[in-house]
Amino acid sequence: MIVDQISIFIENKLGALAEVTGVMGDAGIDLRALSLADTTEFGVLRLIVDDPKRAYSLLREGGFVVSMTQALTVPIDDVPGGLATALKVLTDENVSVEYAYAFISRRKGKAYVVLRVEDNEYAQGILVKHGIEMLAKGNILDEF
Repeated sequence: MIVDQISIFIENKLGALAEVTGVMGDAGIDLRALSLADTTEFGVLRLIVDDPKRAYSLLREGGFVVSMTQALTVPIDDVPGGLATALKVLTDENVSVEYAYAFISRRKGKAYVVLRVEDNEYAQGILVKHGIEMLAKGNILDEF
C-alpha cells in the first residue's frame, strides 16, 4: 500500500529527535514507524504517522525543514527470508530500492517494510502479481 511519509531534515545534536517527537506527542499524533539516517552534522528523520497532513503542517509551523512523499509499505511474512523474497521479486523486475526500513505489526505473523522506489504503483503491481498480499488503503494504520 502507498502511504504518506514525512521526512524531516534535523541537526545531529542532543535533543533534536526528542524535539520532533515531542511536537508529535503534544499534538496527539501517533508515530507508527520511523527511520533516522544521519551524517556528521545533519540527519533525515522519516516518519509514518496516523495524521500526516497535520504532522506536516505542525512541523512546518515549528520551523522544521520537512517534506511529504509517498512510500510503498509492504506486509511481509515475519519469517526468515520474508523480506528477501519480496526484494528478489522487485530485483528480478528491475525495480531499484533507494532505501527501506522495517517494523513489526500488531498483526500476528506479519512485519512491514517501507520502500522508497521510483514508481510505487508499478512496484506494488509487481508484488501483487507475484502473490505478495497488499492491504486496502483504509486498513494500514490499524495494522501497525
